[in-house]
Amino acid sequence: MDKQTTLAFVLIGIVLMVWLYITAPNPSQVQNQPASSDTVKVEQSEKPTITKEVPVEKNKGLESFVSETENKPSKTIVIETNLARYELTTRGGNFNKVFLKKFRNWYSSKSNGEKISDFVQLINYSKSNSYSIDLVTQDGVKINSSEINFDYDGNNFFNLKDKDSVKIDFKISFQNNRTIVKSYTFYSDSYEIKSEIEFNNFQDYISSNLFDITWSNGVRFVEHNSVDEANYSDASVFSGGEQVIVDASSVGEKVSKNFGGRIDWIAARNKYFASVIIPSDPNKIESGFIGGIRNKVGFEGVVERYDLRLTLPFKNQVTEKNSFSIYIGPVDYQELKTLGRNLVSLVNFGSFFGLTFIVRPIAEYVLLPLFQFLHSFIPNYGIVIIIFSLIIKIVVYPLTKSSYQSMKKMQALQPKIAELKEKFKDDPQKLNKETMKLYSTYGINPAGGCLPILLQMPIFIALWGMFQSAIDLRLQPFVWWIKDLSTPDVIYDLGFKIPLFGVQQISGLALLMGITTFVQQKMTVKDPNQKALVYIMPVMLTILFMSFPSGLNLYYFLFNLFSIIQQWYINRSAGDIELVPVANPNKKKGFMARMMEAAEQQAKQQQQKKKK
Repeated sequence: MDKQTTLAFVLIGIVLMVWLYITAPNPSQVQNQPASSDTVKVEQSEKPTITKEVPVEKNKGLESFVSETENKPSKTIVIETNLARYELTTRGGNFNKVFLKKFRNWYSSKSNGEKISDFVQLINYSKSNSYSIDLVTQDGVKINSSEINFDYDGNNFFNLKDKDSVKIDFKISFQNNRTIVKSYTFYSDSYEIKSEIEFNNFQDYISSNLFDITWSNGVRFVEHNSVDEANYSDASVFSGGEQVIVDASSVGEKVSKNFGGRIDWIAARNKYFASVIIPSDPNKIESGFIGGIRNKVGFEGVVERYDLRLTLPFKNQVTEKNSFSIYIGPVDYQELKTLGRNLVSLVNFGSFFGLTFIVRPIAEYVLLPLFQFLHSFIPNYGIVIIIFSLIIKIVVYPLTKSSYQSMKKMQALQPKIAELKEKFKDDPQKLNKETMKLYSTYGINPAGGCLPILLQMPIFIALWGMFQSAIDLRLQPFVWWIKDLSTPDVIYDLGFKIPLFGVQQISGLALLMGITTFVQQKMTVKDPNQKALVYIMPVMLTILFMSFPSGLNLYYFLFNLFSIIQQWYINRSAGDIELVPVANPNKKKGFMARMMEAAEQQAKQQQQKKKK
């Protein structure tokens, strides 16, 4: 979790605790600064390098091994599918560009028609080396396939429809009939690409009987706010039954990690898209490596680039093949789920202080399916969020009602508590004991206003994570000034940044969320001594939410609005609370009462020890 989100949760946690203290008084007594939405679009950056300690000169004497295909001009082969346009090059037998047809660039206008350049392109083609083979020969020559022109015999353009597929073969020819064949199979309706690496006559020729499959420079940054995109970018490996993530979180920071044994997949991602290499036989992998760096670009932009490496054994066969799947596409739950192999781990539902094991199942199996079900018959995501927030409010209604009723009982009990405070002002222990007795007499749980809210926190955090990174909301408009539910809905630029928070642009929905928070505080806070908090908390939260996606702010504004209506209804229907003693107050003591008795007994024991 980035510092901005952590700061948000810390402040919200403080707000909740202070609010509970105000409404249920106890008688005995952010990430980096918010990302600016004016950061620049990033095309390229410095390349983090993968280093492998091999005492050889790069491509020494390569001309004596590679046939004359190296000197031929490179060709471009285009494969059009229903989902993407792939541009391959014979230079390295590699990806040159990959356009995703369902995802437009943030700066593209639909009014100008649809050109291929209107869609996101995920390969850092200026850096090349996206999917390559590295090996060292027995006589010390290092060969990197990205630097060699492959042979290719076939059409230069394929347009796949319906259930079509096509296989593309690239070939390098060396001396002594040695060849490497690098093949790809594309499908019309899938982002998955099958790949095969075939070695012929390489027995007793590869040093240490090991070779590498590498992916360099990660995934190209494609969003308007590169700082926000970097906060969700990382590289990861699924190894040993769990996902291990490497993330460069500060400018200039280099990160790396090595892995051994079974590797199910290895991936690099930005906020919404990923490139993944999936070995057909995970147990065949000798080791893996992920590493990267975050660099500053332009005035306020940043970019992260990650390199991936899988090391495989060479078994010294005359012909030896290794198969992989390559996924270059959206970090979309349904798309990744169809591929299996725990690829859904790439979908980040958020976490907070190690609560992933609670938060993720709620988001993955309840909230996301509900959200996508609503969108199946409601095309506008803004309306989906409205219905979604109403459903969530109805679901948590029993908890909220219990909290409101408990707080009203506590407020009704305040005159009696004030009498006890005056009577036992010089004896805190006696005050605590009599206060708990008072709670027991009227059947009031002093934690009753707090527990229902705490039980809602996992849902709150799961919603936070889902709305922050859901690709469903990317470039989705709602109404009026809300043009993209995945970015802040800016209505005014201050021209300067607010100290500490770093906010420069004003969000309309954040203002509405702040206003509804203020109304809630006015309805709840009755103590004149706490009047300042009615104004301070809404202002703090409003400033904090200025840089959050408009979809997230829309949800919390509506949730606040429904909470106000709910609280008004409960207060009106319940009327004044009449305190009635329970029939048998000592039948079962609550947790707080038991805890107070234990503290009292411990204090008595300590006093007795002092007397001795």
